[in-house]
Order: sequence, then structure tokens, then C-alpha cells
Amino acid sequence: MDTTSPSPDIATPLVTPGQPEGGATREMAVFAGGCFWGVEDAFRHLAGVIATRVGYAGGHTEHPTYREVCSHTTGHAEAVEVVYDPALISYEDLVTAFLFDIHDPTQLNRQGPDVGDQYRSAIFVRDAGQRATAERVLGRLAGQSRSRRPIVTEVSEAPRFWEAEEYHQQYFEKQGGGACHLPMSGSWMRA
Repeated sequence: MDTTSPSPDIATPLVTPGQPEGGATREMAVFAGGCFWGVEDAFRHLAGVIATRVGYAGGHTEHPTYREVCSHTTGHAEAVEVVYDPALISYEDLVTAFLFDIHDPTQLNRQGPDVGDQYRSAIFVRDAGQRATAERVLGRLAGQSRSRRPIVTEVSEAPRFWEAEEYHQQYFEKQGGGACHLPMSGSWMRA
């Protein structure tokens, strides 16, 4: 498994948002919340999600590799780009699933046993509407939480998304499962 090859220079999205042939509207969202294998797998199981890809976002280097991101010198987070049909699942539903079910938004620079800034919790917003929705859901969940730990999920403008190496794409599907991701089901709210 080669972890030193540069990731492809992907300037175009996985699926172009808008109105494709067949009438379904497509929108895009980007999330970071720990090991991208598990986060991607969780999103792929949501009805209305059309496509996903894993990659790196939020850093200061171009063409980052997995090895570089893990070295803590790039500033990138492991991230998942999600393409979805808003007629079947809303952006608010995606944000709610991400914050409540997919990862623990109270863990700073880690998720479970995975530790490092590449595992930080972030919602990378593409426009003012996504920002307002993300901030509204964060506020609502913070108000509902009985956790002693504050929510540390950052909301920031969507940076360039660098696609990860091919062996990372749909990793759990290729490997028949995995163990890097812990299902949350709101358990962080009670901690």
C-alpha cells in the first residue's frame, strides 16, 4: 500500500451540484469527524446520499498525501465530501446525523482512540445557508446536551477538497467492514 504518492489534483467535484439528467437535484456538503473511513461509511448508509469521497481539507498545503496529513505538518483534516439529493435528505438532516450519530463533537482533535489534528471535528460550509443551518443545529444540540464537555466542532468556509488516495475510497466496503469508527447514537450527550 503506497502512502507516499500524491493525491490527484481534483479541482472538480465528485458529482456536479445542480440539476443532472433525470431530474434529481444534487447538493454537496463536507464534514470532518475522525477517521474518514467510518464517517464516509456512515454517510453512505443514509437515504438520499448519492455519492461520497474521502480526502483532505482545511490545511495549508497542496496535494497532501495520507502520510503528510498524519505527520501533523499540513493542517488538513480527514474529510468526507457528500453529494446528496435535497428532496430525499436535507442539509439539516446531514448535519444532525453528523453531530448526533456519526461522531462525538465534544472531542478536540480526536475521535475515540484516533488522536491528532487531522481527526478534528469540522463542518466545512459552502454558502451562507449551510452556515446558518450548521450553526442552528449546533446551538440546538448544545442546548439539549447533558455532557460536561463543550461541543468543539468548528464551522468554517469550505476549503479546497483534496481527494485521498484510491485505497481510502469506500474503504469499509472494500475491506468488508472496519473498526476505526465508533457509532455514537447520541452517547456523547450523556457523558
